[in-house]
Amino acid sequence: MSYKSDIEIAREANKKPIQEIGAKIGISSDDLLPYGHDKAKVSQNFINSVQDREDGKLILVTAINPTPAGEGKTTTTVGLGDGLNRIGKNAMICIREASLGPNFGMKGGAAGGGYAQVVPMEEMNLHFTGDFHAITSAHSLLSAMIDNHIYWGNELEIDTRRVVWRRVVDMNDRALRQITASLGGVSNGFPREAGFDITVASEVMAILCLANDLKDLEKRLGDIIVAYRRDKTPVYCRDIKAEGAMTVLLKDAMQPNLVQTLENNPAFVHGGPFANIAHGCNSVIATKTALKVADYVVTEAGFGADLGAEKFMNIKCRKAGIAPSAVVLVATVRAMKMNGGVAKADLGAENVDAVKSGCANLGRHIENVKSFGVPVVVAINHFVTDTDAEVQAVKDYCAEHGVEAVLSRHWELGSEGSADLAKKVVELADAGTANFAPIYPDEMSLFEKIETIAKRIYRADEVLADAKIRNQLKEWEGAGYRNLPVCMAKTQYSFSTDPSLRGAPTGHSVPVREVRLSAGAGFIVVVCGEIMTMPGLPRKPAAETIRLNDEGQIEGLF
Repeated sequence: MSYKSDIEIAREANKKPIQEIGAKIGISSDDLLPYGHDKAKVSQNFINSVQDREDGKLILVTAINPTPAGEGKTTTTVGLGDGLNRIGKNAMICIREASLGPNFGMKGGAAGGGYAQVVPMEEMNLHFTGDFHAITSAHSLLSAMIDNHIYWGNELEIDTRRVVWRRVVDMNDRALRQITASLGGVSNGFPREAGFDITVASEVMAILCLANDLKDLEKRLGDIIVAYRRDKTPVYCRDIKAEGAMTVLLKDAMQPNLVQTLENNPAFVHGGPFANIAHGCNSVIATKTALKVADYVVTEAGFGADLGAEKFMNIKCRKAGIAPSAVVLVATVRAMKMNGGVAKADLGAENVDAVKSGCANLGRHIENVKSFGVPVVVAINHFVTDTDAEVQAVKDYCAEHGVEAVLSRHWELGSEGSADLAKKVVELADAGTANFAPIYPDEMSLFEKIETIAKRIYRADEVLADAKIRNQLKEWEGAGYRNLPVCMAKTQYSFSTDPSLRGAPTGHSVPVREVRLSAGAGFIVVVCGEIMTMPGLPRKPAAETIRLNDEGQIEGLF
């Protein structure tokens, strides 16, 4: 039996004018800045006007470690939001914007799938409302002003060997990871080593996603450390006098984007830091606004719970003063079989033993999420090749670990297929049993925070960090940054730093290659193993098959 592609389904959507979607959650047309007919930005005036309302309940959707078999975290987030509305609840979703890098690389799109999608799908996966371009431009402006300051006499006495502000572009381009800048003679400046990260790893992206308003945004931008002097004292963005102009570039990008699901339910899509190299959550301003206008807000955190959920709990919730009432942990039978050693080509054949073996990865995530004091339900994202015996094996495993697993068929049936999951989520959220707390206190030393995550979440035996890294952490503590949380940059494919090590490994080490201070965002980035903050394209990138057809429609976005 053949199924329509995601883009075919999205193209057939019966979209409503964005003003109607806004009206569902009490946003008048005067408070919307439309981008065409089906997307709009929400005004700061509206956001300010709802601050005295009580918060709804926050539901986090996370997942097992991703595999080539697919997990469907965003698809489940959308499906659950639609399911909650189907059973009569006032619910909306909050997800991240898509980066051009992975869209043209491996993923080919990131707006959900099947009959659980956010639309307009093509625009969301391409330029959307221009937020990522604004972030790239603001970041690039600061880069240009740093080198310009050095060129015109270097009044701040920046040590050109210690410029730590890297450049960014929203594309996977491994050739830019390490570059030499300002070649070509006196008129082009002073040659120095530099490099690019992908835009979603930019500290400007993290700041936009953690700031409460434009004033907070400008202050955080000013706090960015861009370089050091010869005496190792920091030079800030505010010393370069760039934060004001950067805020101007980000003025519109700071406003959340309102769109709709295929079932015409409201969705905020705003911000997009990756979870393997950044903190992996949509913007605080979108989430907190949604909590004021909906009774249930479903949001997702990138990649597996060892990355996205950990950072959601330890960074976003800590910074924003919010807490989840329940967590949905997404798993698939296919991924369980792959974790159990089955090759991708053989996933269509029933293999209950492999499912049982692969469930160890799921069990580890269940334990980790529970350690934050939040109730968990497992969503089995249904694939048509799943057999009853395989699904039952996952359910039995979860029951042994004290959680319920609910089969959800939102990809195939939309909200009709996710209604049971929605009912279970409401039951958990309304029970009021959540007793959320981050897994480490603010006052713990930075290295101890790294060890806590490595040992409690990854189940590593040790963290490997040389004296240079340990001394750098101590210097930052002495400079007043001890209370910052840590943001682990690590492969998403494994609990370890080895992407080929599936399941629930123990006895491994976590090598720390580099640490970066994101003083404006308010966290320490810890780069582990071989993870890169500028990804590369795969051997056959999705871009090879993305094109316009004879009708002028986009083909190749998944």
